[in-house]
Order: sequence, then structure tokens, then C-alpha cells
Amino acid sequence: MELMTIGAFARACRLSPKALRLYDELGLLTPAHVDPLTGYRRYAPDQLDRARLVAWLRRLGMPLARIRQVCSLDPADAADEVRAYWAQVEADTAARRSLATSLVERLSGKDTTMTLALRYALRTDRGLVRDSNQDVGYAGERLLAVADGFGSRGEPLSSMAIDALAPLDTAIPAGELLNTLADAVHRAGTAVGDYLSAHPGEECSGTTVTALVLSGSRLGLVHVGDARVYLLRGGELFRITHDHTAVQSLIAEGRLTEEEAMSHPQRSMLVRALHGKAVQPDLALHDALPGDRYLLCSDGLHTVVPQADVLEVLVSAAEPEEATWRLVDLANANGGPDNVVCVVADVVPDVAAA
Repeated sequence: MELMTIGAFARACRLSPKALRLYDELGLLTPAHVDPLTGYRRYAPDQLDRARLVAWLRRLGMPLARIRQVCSLDPADAADEVRAYWAQVEADTAARRSLATSLVERLSGKDTTMTLALRYALRTDRGLVRDSNQDVGYAGERLLAVADGFGSRGEPLSSMAIDALAPLDTAIPAGELLNTLADAVHRAGTAVGDYLSAHPGEECSGTTVTALVLSGSRLGLVHVGDARVYLLRGGELFRITHDHTAVQSLIAEGRLTEEEAMSHPQRSMLVRALHGKAVQPDLALHDALPGDRYLLCSDGLHTVVPQADVLEVLVSAAEPEEATWRLVDLANANGGPDNVVCVVADVVPDVAAA
């Protein structure tokens, strides 16, 4: 087989010689032959397919480490990995688009968004099986939050997370929402880490945390773990958080269906939580509309109450308080195997600001 020079190979796969040398150093695209004296690289024609795949993935913006992973998979699994990567890119882009719009409006002096308010209710319940309640919630004029502790010290840790977020129940400029939320979760993570360091043997304890903060007509979202946020808008129910569980990762990769995940033995295994180590929260900015209804809940609710039943309650309950009571009652009617916390909030015009 006649080998190709690095220049000819670069032209054929549309990668620069500089990029090819980098990918060789990283072990991503190793030449078929390297001259021991000159160091000149030559490539085999059958390496073109891999090189072109690398070029396409780089154009997608995929990190080199993940490209190496994709290239090691068979075609079907590689396709699933690319699909999962692009879904995350689209979600991140949507969040940045909302933030960019907010910043442009604020900086140009054209921010004419209306001021909205929340009408809210909170309920937490031990359930029918657990001896204690490690779920904690918060509902205020601008802040909605839930935290689900786990392990033998789950309750104080979930309370620490909520305490770190509670100061956000105040007026925060929309352009500062995401940074403020990220800082609050960092403080919560530090508090959890300090507590676990002071209590050796409790390393398997931790907490999830999920919160919404309202500013004007925008909601900042921060999320770590497997609590969920649902949005009821126009009679349809949308889930706007992504579970940080091993099973959800398999769903994103196309290895499991949502139905199969419901009975998976590892459905509650978290891959992201506050447990003393650095964690990157999900952050997003959403536009709120009058008439929206939000539900924040721990997995003690969403794993036992079908989404169709959640939708029925959120549509038919006249007030948030009624909705919280009915949802918790449904969880207990379905066995109540876990603690439950849920917050329901309606978005309404802010009469005081009018």
C-alpha cells in the first residue's frame, strides 16, 4: 500500500498538517509510518475515514478527549455518543441565548420586560417507609428550592444547601442571576464538604439541590442531582431539568428507554451531587410568562407518580397549595417509599410593581 505524505493526507481529509501533528501527539490519529531520521510522517489511505470523522467532530466543537472516545466505538455506539453530545450543546446554547438576550436588552437600555411575581406553596412529607425526613424545601417571593439529602447525615446536609440559597430570595438583576446561583451552590458545596470533613465516616452522605430565582420576567435555574423542575404552560407539561443519574446518562446515549429506566436497579444512582467534592451545576435562564405553573420536586415524587397524573393535578388544582397536597397524597398512595418535597408556584403579574 502506497503511503501518503502529510501534505497530501492533510488535503484529502481537510485537516491542517499542524492539526495532524497535534493529533499524533495525543494518540488520536497516529501515522502509519514515521521516518526515524527525519521524523517525517506518512499516512495510509485507509486512515482517511478516521481523519475525516475527527475533522467533522472538531467542526461540531467536540473536545478532543470525547473525540477519542467516539473514535474507539463501533458506528452505532458512536452515533449515539454524537447524538448525546449535540443534545447537550443545544441545551447549553438555548440557555446562553436567553442570557445573551437579557444582557443585550439591559446594556442597550431596551429592557422592557414585565415584572412578574410568584404565588407559591410548599409541602414535605416523610412518606410511609422512611424513619426520618431528609427532604427540605423553600418557597418565597423570588426563590423556590428543594434539596434531597442522602446517607446517614442527609438531613443536615440538605438543610445546609437550602440555607446557602435562602439569601437569594431578594431582588437580583437578571444579568447576575446565573453567577449568583453558581456562587450560592459553591457555598453550599463548601459547607457540605466542611461538615463531612468534621464527621469522618460520613463520606457517603450528601444532598441534591435544585432552585429557581425570579428576576423581572426571567427565572434563573440551578440544578445538581435528580430533583426535577416541571413547567406547565398552555396545558402541556415540560420537564426542564436533566437527572444527574447513571440511568439518565444511559437514556441520553440511547442505551435505555424512559420506560426501561423506571425499573432499572440503579435508577437512583447519582453521578452529580453535593458530597464534599467539586461539582459543576447545571445553569439556565428561562423566560417566565403569566399563567405558567412550576413544580419542583424530589425523586420521592417523580419516581412513583406517573407524569400523566402530575399533569392532571397541575392542570386541575385551583391553587398551588391544593396541588402540593394532592401530589404528596398520590406519592403516598403509590407506596410512599421515600421522602417527598414539592413546591408549586404560579407566575402572576406583579400588582405591586404596576
